[in-house]
Amino acid sequence: MKKIVLIPTYNEKENISLIVHAVLGLSSNYHILIIDDNSPDGTADIVKTLQSKFQDRLFIESRTGKLGLGTAYILGFKWALAKEYDYIFEMDADFSHNPTDLDRLLEACEEGADLSIGSRYVKGGNTENWPLDRKLYSLGGSAYTRLITCMPIKDPTAGFVCYKNKVLAAINFDTINFIGYAFQIEMKFAAWKLGFKFKEVPITFVDRKIGVSKMSKGIIKEAMLGVLSMQWQSATGRFVKSIKRIRVNF
Repeated sequence: MKKIVLIPTYNEKENISLIVHAVLGLSSNYHILIIDDNSPDGTADIVKTLQSKFQDRLFIESRTGKLGLGTAYILGFKWALAKEYDYIFEMDADFSHNPTDLDRLLEACEEGADLSIGSRYVKGGNTENWPLDRKLYSLGGSAYTRLITCMPIKDPTAGFVCYKNKVLAAINFDTINFIGYAFQIEMKFAAWKLGFKFKEVPITFVDRKIGVSKMSKGIIKEAMLGVLSMQWQSATGRFVKSIKRIRVNF
């Protein structure tokens, strides 16, 4: 089974070599695709240097500017589907997600889930080194999302995810509109509406120790408004019709 970890980057020179070595050092034979948004700190150059060491396991797509998390992942999804990967992961570059937990997400999908989620808010999940305001934003956002959408996922904004190929192949990416927290919610909402099975796997999310957080008020606002938009479209019957992929074009 072919497995690839998608890691979007912007100014991650302090973390990128460490995270690449950590993931590719696991015994499960993961591959990595870095999607770099023209990082001015030279992140892409570090990845290109590492490619000579890891050869056919490390890949990079360089973009022209800072175009957003959602569009980076969609580029990665299309790339991975075209290469016929069986399992496709989302993961941060900053060690907020523990690389060893990739195996636990994979196991959940191998045991029957179509989509597994590294969750902070199921039993055994936790956050570490978070300030109080961020905890409140995150918990409040998750509760708000569940209330508005009725989606049975306790951590809908989670960005540590494993998709089976068939889930991404079924979603029309042209209808996925958001770039931050709302992107993560929208992808899970689309998969849920299409009837795919979820499994939340408890993880400890650790706040980054190196580099600068990409969180902003604009991303939080987008999530709040995006949830309302998704639920309205669902209630009117437009959402499921729009997300179904009629044919796959790459």
